[in-house]
Amino acid sequence: MNGETKMQVAIVDDELDMRQSISQWLVLSGFETVTFKSAREALATVKAGYDGIVLSDIKMPEMDGMSFLKRLMHLDSALPVVLITGHGDVPMAVEAMRIGAFDFLEKPFDPDRMTEIVTRACAARKQALANRALRSELATGTDAMTQLLGTSGAMSRLREDILDIGQADGNVLIDGETGTGKTLVARALHAVGARAARPLVTLMCAQWSDAEQSQKLFGADGDDQPGGALVEARSGTLLLEDAESLGPDTQARLLAVLNTDDGVLPRIISICSSQEMDKRCERTLRPDLFHRISKLKLGLPPLRHRGDDILVLFNKFTSSFADEYGCDAPKVSGQEAAQLLQAPWPGNVRQLMNVAERAVLQSRRGSGSITSLLIADNEAVPVTLTPEGKPLKEYVEAFERMLIDNTMRRHQGAVAKVMDELCLPRRTLNEKMAKYGLTRSDYL
Repeated sequence: MNGETKMQVAIVDDELDMRQSISQWLVLSGFETVTFKSAREALATVKAGYDGIVLSDIKMPEMDGMSFLKRLMHLDSALPVVLITGHGDVPMAVEAMRIGAFDFLEKPFDPDRMTEIVTRACAARKQALANRALRSELATGTDAMTQLLGTSGAMSRLREDILDIGQADGNVLIDGETGTGKTLVARALHAVGARAARPLVTLMCAQWSDAEQSQKLFGADGDDQPGGALVEARSGTLLLEDAESLGPDTQARLLAVLNTDDGVLPRIISICSSQEMDKRCERTLRPDLFHRISKLKLGLPPLRHRGDDILVLFNKFTSSFADEYGCDAPKVSGQEAAQLLQAPWPGNVRQLMNVAERAVLQSRRGSGSITSLLIADNEAVPVTLTPEGKPLKEYVEAFERMLIDNTMRRHQGAVAKVMDELCLPRRTLNEKMAKYGLTRSDYL
């Protein structure tokens, strides 16, 4: 293995002789091995993030190789699993590949072919773990990324997209409804990209006339040499807020500059609202410029599509405002939680934050309710289920998560007090916290 850190090969087979012979050959080939006589025994060691690969027989008692593979793919879909199959079981092996197996070996197999497959699998695992570590470092190492709260699938995909697009370095168009956090996402894209150490310069396009936009963007010298924000953001990132408001003369000049491609132009991130059809960037910008600034596209999910993120964010906002105003955060009833989840939130996260602040202020006065705020908000319709109504199970789980989160926060992670208040045994509380991604250390 050329002196590099050896990856572990977990060998799973119910036959002792087979385990020993495979292990001996792989050790002689430079690998580190560990053997298990059953899939259940292996699962005690092979967890998500396992620093190695799995080589398993298909025909085993209790849990066979196919069931084992499905369990492993559920734990860690990037874990390379190589299955050993008997003669005539090739269709089963093909099905295993469809499920997620890395490769398969048919008995009797050539030891050199096994070595070749294991070498490729280890290389793939090493790359996957390196990429995962990089993503984790980027996701937790920038203020902008840590502010992108939420555990919904939509937000998980958004964070992944930010990491991918942030490192791609092409011009980006961010699209989404008002209040979805487009500016925050733009800053996150800059923070995780190769230009993070260079300036991020923002131009609020909607605030200026066409002539003023040109002056702000290119400078006041009147010639065709880039100046203004383009020079200030040179080799960094230029953020165009409300890019659909760019005037025709500014569009023409910007396109001319982009066509020079002098190698030190800033990366352009354009923000456009998708709420008003007639004001979308593809309608208001000339096509040649639109295609230049939208090489990469990122659409932000509206709050109503983010499930119980609504309650996660509401908890976060009320806790923050309660600290700011020196009072307790309001308690949310089951009915109010359902109403928060049912509201259409046309103003998205920004609107939710406003409601959370007003809820804290009225709670400090000892009056009002979250229901009254939603009714008075005019933009929200809290009582009647919308056509996008969710199954009861989703509402129950969202409320349960919020209740545990609030109780843990109130008792600062004191598990015994939380168990007592919620009448839950320790094991049940631990299982529910794991289910909802809650960690005690977050509350200490």
